[in-house]
Amino acid sequence: MRHKSGQCWRADDCRSLAILFLAAMAIGFAGAQATEQGSMARPDPGKPIALEDAIRRAEANEPAFAASLAESRAAGLDSSIARSGLLPGVQYHNQTLYTQTNRGQTVPRFIANNAAREYTSQAVVNETLGLGQLAGVRRADAAAARAAAELEIARRGLTAAVTGLFYGSLAAEKKLAVAERARAEAAEFTSLTNKREQAREAAHADAVKAQLAEQQRERELSDARVAAEKARLELGVLLFPDPRTPYVLAAPDAAPELPTHAESEQAAARSNPELKSALAALGVSNADVLAARAAYLPDLGLNVTYGIDAAQFAVNGPDHLRNLGYSASVTLDIPVWDWLATGHKVKQSEIRRDAAKVALTATQRRLIARLDEAYEEAAAAREQLASLDASIATAAESLRLTKLRYTEGEATVLEVVDAQNALVVAENAREDGRVRYQAARADLETITGTM
Repeated sequence: MRHKSGQCWRADDCRSLAILFLAAMAIGFAGAQATEQGSMARPDPGKPIALEDAIRRAEANEPAFAASLAESRAAGLDSSIARSGLLPGVQYHNQTLYTQTNRGQTVPRFIANNAAREYTSQAVVNETLGLGQLAGVRRADAAAARAAAELEIARRGLTAAVTGLFYGSLAAEKKLAVAERARAEAAEFTSLTNKREQAREAAHADAVKAQLAEQQRERELSDARVAAEKARLELGVLLFPDPRTPYVLAAPDAAPELPTHAESEQAAARSNPELKSALAALGVSNADVLAARAAYLPDLGLNVTYGIDAAQFAVNGPDHLRNLGYSASVTLDIPVWDWLATGHKVKQSEIRRDAAKVALTATQRRLIARLDEAYEEAAAAREQLASLDASIATAAESLRLTKLRYTEGEATVLEVVDAQNALVVAENAREDGRVRYQAARADLETITGTM
């Protein structure tokens, strides 16, 4: 093979070029696929992420929730498998059997076999009827209900965790803005004290105190930046394959209202996942007791076989008799004596059932206590939001008036610094109060099953 200059290409060169070409195509395809996946994983920078979107993303990325989802699906299939055990099973059986004969004879040496060559091709239908199969279906259904309740517990727990991280990240961002405003306020006050000192209207101690306050605000700003970044990364772990992915959160307009205490009690009695899980666990224990007691009763077995079992693999034999036929059998196995093993199994299942009853009553008592605690916490946090907003307004007005008094020479620098600190504390307390209310509300909704 020659190129334009007339030089010959070697076979190794051709293979090398082909390998390089295929490698380039593979790299390009992988890059395009990675770009496509990245574009799907990364959020739109212009579209803020709402709480519902954050929960949806966390459900797709959190491994514990994925394990609960897989377990629930597997338990649902177990229920289907147990129900299929109540139906007849069909099998197509094929066998060829050869038995050694004595010399000059056609009679096989093994008396259990019918001929030297025996062919079997049969459709076999088997069915076993007993209380144990019904108990197995009940147990599988109860286990599926329990797995579904555990999945709901995992989902609501994840929702509560995402809610806390979501509002915690929002609060960290707002605290960062508070720290930036406080640093700017401190720098402005430092400039004011320096001007008053130069005009011989304030002592040098005022300028020193203002500089110390400004330095403290700079340290607080640095800490606020670190806290905000940590909060973003903690939430990003649940939302994206790369927690460093930039995103913007959509803050809600206002804090949602709380339901009444009576409505919360009704919802908890109707939809609490922990209570459903305990009830399903008791159902599993009851099914185990039924299955253990089923060993006292007989099992009825039915068998129908249709096909050939002859010395020739044919519908008709050499004497024109038909090899194709059927047989049916009914078997009744009656248990008589098993050295008290069945009685001990029944006792074991009853012991576990009693323990499940105790767990159910404990769950009910704990639900009542947790509901009252969570509702009181959420109600108190909700009532304090208005007070926190009022405290901010009061602290801001106090700082404004104190600065005016200091400018007029009627207040000291310590009063101004105290007023600045009071405003920062009030603003941070408001953000902590919002996080507290949202976390308490998420806990209440987790208990009532309304999240």
